[in-house]
Amino acid sequence: MSTKLWMSSLFAALLVGALAGQAQAQDQQGSKDHPLLSRYPGSVINEYSQKEFDEFELPLSKLADGKYEKTQHLEGKVTAIYYVTPEGRSALEIYRNYDAALKSGGFQTLFTCAKTCGDVPPHGTYPIEDAFGNYSADTRYLAAKLGRAQGDVYVALWVYDSGFDVKAFLAVIEMKPMQAGMVTVNAASLAGDISRTGHASVYGVYFDTAKADVKPESDAALSEIAKLLKQDPKLKLYVVGHTDNQGTFESNLDLSTRRANAVVQVLTSKHGVAAARLRPHGDGATAPVASNDSEEGRAKNRRVELVKQ
Repeated sequence: MSTKLWMSSLFAALLVGALAGQAQAQDQQGSKDHPLLSRYPGSVINEYSQKEFDEFELPLSKLADGKYEKTQHLEGKVTAIYYVTPEGRSALEIYRNYDAALKSGGFQTLFTCAKTCGDVPPHGTYPIEDAFGNYSADTRYLAAKLGRAQGDVYVALWVYDSGFDVKAFLAVIEMKPMQAGMVTVNAASLAGDISRTGHASVYGVYFDTAKADVKPESDAALSEIAKLLKQDPKLKLYVVGHTDNQGTFESNLDLSTRRANAVVQVLTSKHGVAAARLRPHGDGATAPVASNDSEEGRAKNRRVELVKQ
């Protein structure tokens, strides 16, 4: 082979290698860094998820027997980013860069652990599936909080060495209320469900997490329930509260009962429904309509039901 031909072949091989490297270094389509926290230079986004409103259990302890001893339940905008970091950088270096950036940005560290954080995290912990399939003993974690007038921000950061590369998983939770009123109920559909099955589920009645105060944005759904009762003067209803399975049996039973009582109280005091036509009852987590293993299922299970007496 001539020198000229050999050089051409070498150039072509180098070009192919460079293009392959560029392809491998591309972020997942549609992904981006969170505006509050940039990536470690040279990192690539391998997986990405963002939901305008979701829930997240923030670990505030080590793992023990497959469970976190302490967590904080958060609701708001959840952004999850799974980075593959550049070669030649240790988990310690990347972790400390993130830690320093969070502190300089005003974040308060809530919990941290290194290497002895516990066993493999339980399935379904992360908004991104299998983000920690190669979880290792060289794992570093921190949870942090930034107080803001427009809503607090929480960060969960895991950095670990898989033995092949160093990966970083970042979850940013921006606390904010859910945009309510996106799904509505009407008296006709409630009447139809009760006629066919003897009961109707209502998903337009809103409460804060672990509380039983009916939120103002529930008024549209409650007005339709009152309209249903006005259209059928003989109808009497059990107002039944349901929860998901998060928490203890006793706490869920108590919460569902208090929520049912609260709904009845609003219907009688604000919408003029006779108290004798309504009877509150709490079923806790004992009557799910979907699996509690996913947030979608848990959301369906958190409901108020109207049951014909």
